[in-house]
Amino acid sequence: MQKCRLPAVAVLWLGTASSVFAATANHQEKPVIVTATRTAQTAESSLASVTVITRADIERQQARSIQDLLRGVPGVSISNSGGAGKSTSVFMRGTESDHILVMIDNIKVGSATSGATAFENIPIEQIERIEIVRGPRSSLYGSEAIGGVIHIFTRKGDSGGLKPNFGFGGGTYGTLEGSVGLSQRGAQGWLNMNASGIGTKGFNACTGSDTAGCFTHEPDRDGYRNVAGSMRAGYRFQNGLEIDASFMHSAGKTEFDGSFVNKAVLAQQVLGGTARYSPVDFWRINLIAGRSRDDSDNFLGTAFQSRFNTIRDTVTLLNDFTLGKNQLLTVGTDYQNDHVKSTEAFIVNSRTNWGAFAQHQATVAKHDILLSLRHDDNQQFGSRVTGGAGWGYPLTENIRLLANFGSAFKSPTFNELYFPGFSNPNLRPEDSRSYEFGTRGKADWGNWSLNVYETHILHLIAFDANTFAPANIDQARIRGFEGVISTQIKGWQFNTNLSLLDPVNRSSELNRGNILPRRAEQSFRLDADRQFGQYYKLGAMLLAEGERYDDLANTRKLDSYVKFDLRAEYILNKHWRLQGRIENLFNERYETAAFFNQPGRNFFAMVRYQP
Repeated sequence: MQKCRLPAVAVLWLGTASSVFAATANHQEKPVIVTATRTAQTAESSLASVTVITRADIERQQARSIQDLLRGVPGVSISNSGGAGKSTSVFMRGTESDHILVMIDNIKVGSATSGATAFENIPIEQIERIEIVRGPRSSLYGSEAIGGVIHIFTRKGDSGGLKPNFGFGGGTYGTLEGSVGLSQRGAQGWLNMNASGIGTKGFNACTGSDTAGCFTHEPDRDGYRNVAGSMRAGYRFQNGLEIDASFMHSAGKTEFDGSFVNKAVLAQQVLGGTARYSPVDFWRINLIAGRSRDDSDNFLGTAFQSRFNTIRDTVTLLNDFTLGKNQLLTVGTDYQNDHVKSTEAFIVNSRTNWGAFAQHQATVAKHDILLSLRHDDNQQFGSRVTGGAGWGYPLTENIRLLANFGSAFKSPTFNELYFPGFSNPNLRPEDSRSYEFGTRGKADWGNWSLNVYETHILHLIAFDANTFAPANIDQARIRGFEGVISTQIKGWQFNTNLSLLDPVNRSSELNRGNILPRRAEQSFRLDADRQFGQYYKLGAMLLAEGERYDDLANTRKLDSYVKFDLRAEYILNKHWRLQGRIENLFNERYETAAFFNQPGRNFFAMVRYQP
């Protein structure tokens, strides 16, 4: 990859986009986020690179999975193995798929055995919003947050009295979906309950052979079913004490192609609670506790093969001290215990981690400054120290300069350490250093942001062909650019972004200089939406992604592709809406993992009721 390609393409995109979008913009309400600093702030004031996806965005885009939502988000690459309900990996800023910390309602989720989060099994109808923070956050959260954080919040309920909601739809591949919910939110309390289901016959997930891809030949349709429910409730007492509890359970069954297993029964469950209280004006206490489960029973046909169940218990105590008008000190401690129950004989099946951290946010002479430091004490790996620093400065009233630095680490998974016959108990945690520089601003024609970054990862864990086990043999250097522009032109709302990536393997092995696998080096997304009169809405999404490689050796290349989606909505009355979308209008054939098919042209329609 040519080293000059990132800035050259970025400048071309920025120049073209800014000239096209020179029109009056519709500035929307500023979203409030909590993930970047573990304290409430607007996305605009954050020093981090963030993206917020709201419930309104989900329904406007008519997204049917988290994969739909995340594909084309700045800095994010998606790899999917055959459609709905199939294994989905998310890469952020070129880091590994297990270098992203995923939370649901402040509770860490994911499998302790594989290190992955089953995004494909998280029901989209249960989601209120998603906060995506790009860049390292280990100095606040500990292990995993090398590439960034994805924080999912379940639905909390709308203001007003008791409100039901309902949705039902169907489409191509024998797909049926439905959801029903009930919410109530008053001045002091709130309650939301929601249930959803999906069933699809799917399509043939894999076109591999006995020697490639899924290492089998099963030209059948691979279906998926999921039933999920969630509940969230809270109350604010007269003395200022606020409590919030949430529960989500998702159970699914997916079929795929494989020679060892070809069917899995999956379940995810998250139970958590938060208590907030201010004993004095300058001191606010947050206590967060919860448990997440990730269960998988695997079959070959009807024959049971294996079980991997993991439980993660977490407790966090946060203390926010307001030191002055422009200073906030956060001091906290975390406890985490991971436990594995499996049919495989793991010689170690649990481990504990304690973490303590401090963060100082201050504004001094227009300079916004953030400093953070964390110490983790892991039962197996001992002490790890990570830190972060951020700086922001308003160059003008509408333009802000930003700079960030962060160190991070990722503890090896139980599979990498203890899976019988294919593990290495001597693995070290992966370490990283990241640097980021950016600017963001707003003008009469809209909002924009530009960021460049570089990440160095040491002790990267990869499969060692000599020992048939993982080893700390790799290093990586990742450079990237992200540009985002949002504007409105003659009633059309446009949102566009460009991501450029140079993820290079820097190991001393034969793969030195190769591109890390399954990361698209270029990604461009353009969304356009408009309402016509009182009843009609139209929208479109154009996604273009460049070539990528499927393997470390860079011998198997996946072609670039362009995908175009259309969506429409008819407002029947104040409470009822009819939605429809055509995905992959031009029937583009593409793969994000070698030999695994992606949906062709398909249709979906849904009716929604929301008072």
